[in-house]
Amino acid sequence: MFQIGACYIRVSTDDQLEYSPDAQLKAIKDYAKKNDIVLNKEFIFIDEGISGRKAEKRPEFMRMIATAKMKPKPFDVILVHKFDRFARSREDSVVYKSLLKKEAGIRVVSISESIEDDKFSVILEAMLEAMAEYYSLNLSDEVKKGMTEKAGRGEYQTTPPFGYNMENGKLFINQEEAAIVRFIFEQFASRQMTMRILAIYVNEKGIRSKRGNTFENRSIDYILNNPVYIGKVRWTPTGKTRRNFHNPDSIISDSDHEPIISLKLWDEAQEVIRENKELYPKNIKTTTKMETWLKGLAKCGNCGKTLVQSREHYLQCNGYNKGQCKISCSVKSSILEEIVLGEVQKAFTDEINLEIVPKSSNESLKSEYELLKVALEKFQLKFSRIKIAYEDGIDTLEEYKENKKRLEADFEATKKQLNVMEQELLNPSGGDTEPIIKRIESAYALLSDANIDLETKYQVAHFLIEKVTYTKQEKTLKIVYK
Repeated sequence: MFQIGACYIRVSTDDQLEYSPDAQLKAIKDYAKKNDIVLNKEFIFIDEGISGRKAEKRPEFMRMIATAKMKPKPFDVILVHKFDRFARSREDSVVYKSLLKKEAGIRVVSISESIEDDKFSVILEAMLEAMAEYYSLNLSDEVKKGMTEKAGRGEYQTTPPFGYNMENGKLFINQEEAAIVRFIFEQFASRQMTMRILAIYVNEKGIRSKRGNTFENRSIDYILNNPVYIGKVRWTPTGKTRRNFHNPDSIISDSDHEPIISLKLWDEAQEVIRENKELYPKNIKTTTKMETWLKGLAKCGNCGKTLVQSREHYLQCNGYNKGQCKISCSVKSSILEEIVLGEVQKAFTDEINLEIVPKSSNESLKSEYELLKVALEKFQLKFSRIKIAYEDGIDTLEEYKENKKRLEADFEATKKQLNVMEQELLNPSGGDTEPIIKRIESAYALLSDANIDLETKYQVAHFLIEKVTYTKQEKTLKIVYK
């Protein structure tokens, strides 16, 4: 009896030729043919150049899991070259194999590690996974040990920083970039320019980073805190510096490359940095509460960057915050919501031309639909939780009633959104704008309803709108619909 199969292929940057995607796929296809398994092209999932052990960091792996959970199940078995291709972490392996088996009835089969379907196979499979995890951890330790030794000897181990080029593992000064580095240190140390002003100045001169990106505040901050410019190297064995420039785990050693600035200029710049920290102490960050359903959708009309929360109830161009945009686009989030709602309403009340981003396929819509279905299924759990909170005396009767009323409104809103998506999947609009108009009208009803919670409105807005471009100086707003 034929089975429908999928296959998962993972190749890290340091894998040998025998583990190349083509080699793995050829072996898997041969196995499928011999074992009466039909392998469709759409169910071939490949993650290339990925050494990370966490499943969440493998996009094709996560897409495969999401596909497997669809009803009815799209395939019966997942083929891998070895179990360590599926997961090197036993935690990931147990979690995702259990999920596939219990929720979808899908097995994971290693084509090169023959395991019988009996109780002893559980032990054997666990041993293979444990060996793969040990190999991964041991390799990581050995690599880290070698890099630590190199750092202690003053060897530079990453891509060359701005101001330097690298030849045969050695740093050499890039004179054009070095002039900019000196300028940054001199202007900052003399208190002539702040980090933000320096970023704007450098960008206006058309100067770009090593990766070809524009400069921003943190780019200048990183340069001013990088000891490479005084002839040293810094390496942190516990991970990336991530702007923690005084991490006690960091190794700072003298190197043999030529410094760009003097130690005197470096010390002067560090003094200004210390003064700024005392004058403007960094606030302890807490989880940012979402204040508007426009989060991620609103864009600056001048530079195209996203408008982000800059202070309470206000949005500002993120490019302006980072010194990449010269125009302030500050606007109160509630006012921008009102303007957007007014324009959305016009789409189904007035005869206006709509700008719609065409969809090459409905895969994205299917994914959104599946996620929304999962969210709908979780409502029963939410209802039971608020009831338990009331019965245990955590919430009063009034609080229970209020929470129940809010949840019921969210539940109905989610059901409506699901119905709209379902109609779109069953009857794709294509070039016809009438279904889109109905979708906009349904979404408007939810977005303008004061009883609908912010999270639901956020989901509705992101389902309906591709982006909202706000140009403050011209007082214009442009909405692009999906």
